[in-house]
Amino acid sequence: MREALAPRRGAISPSSPDRKTFPAATLEDIQAAREFLKSKITRTPVKLCPKAFEVPGTQLYLKYENEQLTGSFKIRGALNKMNSLTAEERKRGVVASSAGNHAQGLALAAKELGVHARIVMPVTTPIVKINATRSYGAEVILHGDFYDEAYAHAKELEKEKGLIFVHPYQDRFVIAGQGTIGLEILEDLPDVETLVIPIGGGGLCSGIATAAKALKPSIKIVGVVSNQAPGMFHLFRGENEPEKKKRISTIAEGIAIKSPSPLMYSTYISKLVDEMVEVDDNDIAQAIVFLLEKGKTVTEGAGASGLAAVMSNNLDLGKKACVILCGGNIDLNVMAKVIERGLRREHRLARLTVVCDDLPGNLNRLTNVMAEHRANILEVYHDRVSPELGLRETRIDLLVETASDEHIQAIQTSLKIQGFKIIR
Repeated sequence: MREALAPRRGAISPSSPDRKTFPAATLEDIQAAREFLKSKITRTPVKLCPKAFEVPGTQLYLKYENEQLTGSFKIRGALNKMNSLTAEERKRGVVASSAGNHAQGLALAAKELGVHARIVMPVTTPIVKINATRSYGAEVILHGDFYDEAYAHAKELEKEKGLIFVHPYQDRFVIAGQGTIGLEILEDLPDVETLVIPIGGGGLCSGIATAAKALKPSIKIVGVVSNQAPGMFHLFRGENEPEKKKRISTIAEGIAIKSPSPLMYSTYISKLVDEMVEVDDNDIAQAIVFLLEKGKTVTEGAGASGLAAVMSNNLDLGKKACVILCGGNIDLNVMAKVIERGLRREHRLARLTVVCDDLPGNLNRLTNVMAEHRANILEVYHDRVSPELGLRETRIDLLVETASDEHIQAIQTSLKIQGFKIIR
């Protein structure tokens, strides 16, 4: 179990050249956004977490924001921001950068107001998010391998074409829109003690925490980041960030911010977040599979990261806690890989590679072992020609449906007894 970490204050000094100011969203801003949005968005449900996973001593709830319009919370902030624009600004058109969910939210909001929207998205964005953004009428521009490169290009377009840039998180009206989630949770769970919130750029966490701390100062905020994009985590700990990766590879692309905003940290995160944890892709995959199988709901990587943190960390959540499932826009090809990884981690799937003599009947003996152990073979690949094999050897790769780690061990033992050499 990884321990959650409390912040070491002072990561950003007042004299830092990165420290600027922008109007911080207030409880009044969030309440005004709630009034505007209440007839335009879905009031997503709060439900008990399926009992297949329980935290001792804690009633764990889930906020199903993956059921929101456009499949994520982003429509809240986008609509609220678009409502703040003047007629002249709407005429000029808007531009934004996004890994997908902000894009869809802004595209729909712009369509509602008859505003032309250009959205710059990383080339690594799942196709489901690209197609959805286009379906809402936005012009999609693919640029860069990760969010930060898309952001830089969008800022160039802002200057070149005189567009209004709509920041996905560093904006008072966007943050106020996201904060309406906090109002809804406290209405549904007035005695909630802890909120677990994914953090990418920080807009979602900042908005929810602003509302929650204003209404209930004792509430605990736990932020969750991907370990592939841990910049905000290092700011939180007051550490120098290790050398940045040239390319970020994670199934939680919605929170994969390579360079976190010191301004968001100093204005919101450092003041509102009590603990922060990292999660890896295996943790997230397991949470996605759990939510799909037990919760009957589809989440993307970023959307499941909060629950992944609870499932993989020894967190003190108090008597009642709520996790925000912030998005559900996952590419089906990614989903297939995630399901396999999640099932393998639960020992319900196993990939086995064995080597044996290339003799008639050996493949039959292998399948008989599987049948005896009631292990269902999903895939089989027979290789006789790889250069690492002897002239009379063959390699057999299997994907097998299993019941547990003990089941896998029993199969491997039987294979060894039968004379098969297990490579992995």
